[in-house]
Amino acid sequence: MTRWFQQSLQVQTEGRGILDITPLVAEPVARSGVGVGLCHIFITHTSASLTITENADPRVHDDLEHFLTGLVPDGDRHYTHSSEGDDDMPAHIRATLTNSELTVPISSARLTLGTWQGIYVWEHRWSPHERRIVLTISGEDIR
Repeated sequence: MTRWFQQSLQVQTEGRGILDITPLVAEPVARSGVGVGLCHIFITHTSASLTITENADPRVHDDLEHFLTGLVPDGDRHYTHSSEGDDDMPAHIRATLTNSELTVPISSARLTLGTWQGIYVWEHRWSPHERRIVLTISGEDIR
C-alpha cells in the first residue's frame, strides 16, 4: 500500500552559511511508516537553498561558501534589486544557482545517504532567518 506523509519544518539560520538539517529530515522519515520510497525536500524561500554535501569536514562548507562568494559578490553595482541590502540580489542569484528542492531515496524506513553525505540549508543572507522546509514522503508502507 502506498503511503503519503507531509510535514513542514521551521529552521532558524544564523546568517550566511551551511546548516545541517539531516536529523530534522530523518526523524519524520522514520515516523512516516514508509519503508521504501522517496523523501522530497523543498525550501519555500528565494534567498536560501538546499544542498547535499560533505558531512565530515566543515572546511568543505567554507570552500563552497568561498567559491560562491567569488562567483556572486555582494554589492555589485550592476544589481538593480537591492531593497534589503547589498546581499539581497546576490542571495537570489545564489539560490537560483543551487537547489530549492532535493529528493532522497528511502530504504528500510531510513534516508539512503552516502557515508559522507548530509542534507543542508544554505543560507545566502547575512542576517539570521527562519526558513520553512516542506517534506513530502511517499512510498510503500512498512507493514
